[in-house]
Amino acid sequence: MKYVITFLLLASFMGQAFAARARIDTVSRDPHASVVVMDAATGAILHEENADTVLFPASMVKMMVTLLVMERLQAGEMRLGDYVHVTAEAQRMGGAQVYLAEGESFPVDDMLYALSIKSANDVAVALAIHVAGSKEAFVDLMNKKASALGLTSTRFASVHGLPPDEGQEPDRSTARDMANLSRELLKYRRVLMYSSAKKRGFRNNTFEMTTHNRLLYNVEGCDGLKTGYFTAAGFSIAATAQRDGRRVIAVVMGSKVRQIRDQKAAEFLEKGFALLPSHIASRVEPASTVSGDTRQVDPELLSEAESDAVPVVVDVEVSDAKSKEQRGFPWLIVFSVPAGLILIVFVLLRRGVF
Repeated sequence: MKYVITFLLLASFMGQAFAARARIDTVSRDPHASVVVMDAATGAILHEENADTVLFPASMVKMMVTLLVMERLQAGEMRLGDYVHVTAEAQRMGGAQVYLAEGESFPVDDMLYALSIKSANDVAVALAIHVAGSKEAFVDLMNKKASALGLTSTRFASVHGLPPDEGQEPDRSTARDMANLSRELLKYRRVLMYSSAKKRGFRNNTFEMTTHNRLLYNVEGCDGLKTGYFTAAGFSIAATAQRDGRRVIAVVMGSKVRQIRDQKAAEFLEKGFALLPSHIASRVEPASTVSGDTRQVDPELLSEAESDAVPVVVDVEVSDAKSKEQRGFPWLIVFSVPAGLILIVFVLLRRGVF
């Protein structure tokens, strides 16, 4: 009898672990379903194609997970060294993962690297539970933040972006909303440390994580941000690159082929830099506030190596005016010209010219 009970319990567990996926329509297209190219400094749209088509962001939803964690780090509600406890619910997550085990604990910093590099679903769940107490409560925070940011076409249903189980809804968003979310996330300079890492060890370097973002290897200045994929959603990416202090965001969603997505994202980043207004010069400014918040950044979130994170627009004419103001009026010229004339007259008088 005990074997029957054991079998039934095992079957129940397996049924939960491999629950039937809901049927959702395929939205991917060739070469892509939607594109937005944005100037990160101003939020100006440099190029768009079907920017408001509602699609499935897949793992790009983890950008919102990262944003909510970064907000709490900045507010002092969390620290990078705080340990995140792994629950049984987090352990059960499938897909991309770092194979967390119930009862383990890892620092927030390590978890953020795993979330960005490996796109670890188990880490997303662990962080969500750590912050809000449950996945459901954290999803509610995600949607409230999306509303506050004006992401009107975005509706989060999960913390990981996997296709929905039977009876559940998928995460939904648009390229425009994902570009705006990317821009908000870039206000935290440490984010680029996570998103630019190509490889990193986890669990005392016993597990090597490798990035899904291949643009980091072959696109000049590329240092983020997040990829996403499942079959019905297609391949998507929120890519960003910085050159000469100027930053571009390119969101490509719903490509049928990963290589085409990467190719197009690289092309759109190049196009973005070509379309940046020539009269604008960008400079770097510490990204310490969000949506008007005037609190200071936690120094633990920043480092000297991160000094090239987020460009802020400075008009060249304003900069020139300030430079002239700092130089002051050319009093030396004013006084030196009359003095020279007096000297010349004096010399001529000495020689009896007059």
